[in-house]
Amino acid sequence: MPVGPTTRRRQLGADLRRLRERKGLTLEEAGALVGISKATLSRYERKEGTVKWPAVDALCREYGATDTERSALVELAKGARTQGWWRSLAGPVPESMNLMLTLEDEAVSEDHYACMYVPGLLQTRAYAEAVHRASEVQCTEQEIGHMVDIRMKRQEILERAQPPRLSAVIDEAVLRRAVGGRHVMRDQLSHLLGQAGRPHISVQVLPFSAGAHAAAVGSFVILGGSAPGLDVVYVDIIGGGLFMEKPVELARYKLAFEYLHAQALDTERSAALLEKVSREL
Repeated sequence: MPVGPTTRRRQLGADLRRLRERKGLTLEEAGALVGISKATLSRYERKEGTVKWPAVDALCREYGATDTERSALVELAKGARTQGWWRSLAGPVPESMNLMLTLEDEAVSEDHYACMYVPGLLQTRAYAEAVHRASEVQCTEQEIGHMVDIRMKRQEILERAQPPRLSAVIDEAVLRRAVGGRHVMRDQLSHLLGQAGRPHISVQVLPFSAGAHAAAVGSFVILGGSAPGLDVVYVDIIGGGLFMEKPVELARYKLAFEYLHAQALDTERSAALLEKVSREL
């Protein structure tokens, strides 16, 4: 899968910090060597804002990086300016969605736990419209239509030659919640079954009979990066989402997903339950 601008930016920050620490320099000392402030270098390493590639080149030389390391980091700095597909959309993309779109566009895997709605990448258009209409009560129909268009466009990552691996654990409550009415829900369950049959998509249902489980706090997504240390957890909150990437946070959510995966029905029994709920509708 191609490496996108956000992954490049995050990898660049991590590598710059690694090289500086290997050299035994403080932020202030390193910045002074190339004529940039401690605050600017700190932003470079925290993966915030744009980076000037000549500064990266100069830092690499001061850090004693090899020619191969320096060339790779300069290319990362140049590539971090690339814009994502959503920049060409007719309407604006809400700022709260921008980071999620960039990270998802570059992910090699996605682990979803869904306790309220079907994961966005697996939703039908009618289901997505019902979800947005309920959650964005102050939006106009035009705005809702635009948000649904973005969601449908997001799903194209599953059609790539090298799509991300998607593993979804879906609470039984999601299947029982008749979003948009019986017909919309029946079509959604049928679509979910069809998607679950694809080689890069796994769908498991966490049944009511499982009782208490490891993620009572709510839905989340673990976005797997294309390089070590680039995984991110996304947690839904009202008005947007919360992103976490600290090792202790990632470890906690990854362990929770492992437990959910173990507690959920296997894929065959999950498909059987999906079919049963669909027939009941």
